Amino acid sequence: MTGYALPIKRLIGELGKLPGIGEKTATRLATFILRASEEDARRLAQSILEVKQKIRFCSVCFNLAEGGLCEICMDPSRDKNLICVVEEPESLIAIEESGSFRGTYHVLHGVLSPLDGIGPNHLRLQELLKRIAENGAEEIIVATNPSVQGEATALLINKSVKPLGIRVTRIALGVPVGGDLKYMDRMTLAKSMEYRRGL
Repeated sequence: MTGYALPIKRLIGELGKLPGIGEKTATRLATFILRASEEDARRLAQSILEVKQKIRFCSVCFNLAEGGLCEICMDPSRDKNLICVVEEPESLIAIEESGSFRGTYHVLHGVLSPLDGIGPNHLRLQELLKRIAENGAEEIIVATNPSVQGEATALLINKSVKPLGIRVTRIALGVPVGGDLKYMDRMTLAKSMEYRRGL
């Protein structure tokens, strides 16, 4: 970063802290911001501050919300007896965009990862159990990622919820629509066989 004035170096350094942003991309973004109008730069800065000041966790599902409850928990048309458990808000958004789910959610904000020091107490699992105890549920759909950590988290949820007499299901895993078997990895094919269903 030699040759840049100190304020630009600082901006590149801050942008480089964002996930998936390397030094070259951070430099391109900083250059773009530098060339943008002062009004555009002000709006960007204001948007960042507004998110930090106004966005909180929903008091029910721990999704991101502007108030005490997120839009999904406030929606009276949602089936409150159906709770889909996801790792992060981004997973919730992906399921919502599919348009196939009309229940509610519970966001764990992570997965079990003992090597990273993340155990059951670091997840929003106790809040899920409390929510079920207070409001009941007919089915818990576990929608964690098909990684080692996601699978371990799914097993933990199943072990914690099953004794309550509630049905626990796991999202299907396997070959994507339009996929070609010869290009699938072993784990995907193994899960496809494991979660096969009748025609």
